[in-house]
Amino acid sequence: MNNITGKLNLMSLHAVRKMITGQDGLVDCVVIPVEKNRLAVGEKGIYVDWIAFPIKNKKGESKSTHLIKQSLPKEVREKMSQEELNNMPILGDAQAWSDQFESESTVDMTIQNEIDPLPF
Repeated sequence: MNNITGKLNLMSLHAVRKMITGQDGLVDCVVIPVEKNRLAVGEKGIYVDWIAFPIKNKKGESKSTHLIKQSLPKEVREKMSQEELNNMPILGDAQAWSDQFESESTVDMTIQNEIDPLPF
């Protein structure tokens, strides 16, 4: 089975890049609204479901094998027009390859108020 590596452009989502005050001064942040981007909130994280489509007509010497788009629940997709579906942004690309290990990490899911300083 092949593993896949890739890049997601977070600014393809509804997002804003914002300087926010942290412990040691300003911190360059990406603010991504959860509901507007249809992100899934779970016990261990906030997720963007995505799907990778094989690239049919590769351009140049790119090693990318797939394009990544957001995957939406069936009931959401059925309410969208064909034009809306076609205009969904490409979030990134991926490359299929093999022999890579998997890792698991823990995430702090505490919600912080905007007036609180950033913890970093």
